Amino acid sequence: MAERGRRRSLVGTVTSDKMNKTVVVEVMRQIRHPVYKKYLRRRKRYMAHDEASSCGVGDTVEITESRPLSKNKHWAVRKVLKRAE
Repeated sequence: MAERGRRRSLVGTVTSDKMNKTVVVEVMRQIRHPVYKKYLRRRKRYMAHDEASSCGVGDTVEITESRPLSKNKHWAVRKVLKRAE
């Protein structure tokens, strides 16, 4: 369990920026199959708050947990790590 006051942060790629002050961030992770020992890719999509609407599709961003901002949005963009070309 996480320490009190410690917010989780994840790194992912922006897949949609069509909403106002919101981006969809896709986070990829790899898990190892328990029987076959192959690595499988798993993805999860998070809605994140982007106050300045500065993120674009393809940007690599770091998101952090925040208080619930809407029904599906409880993450916020902390910083843009790499811009899309």
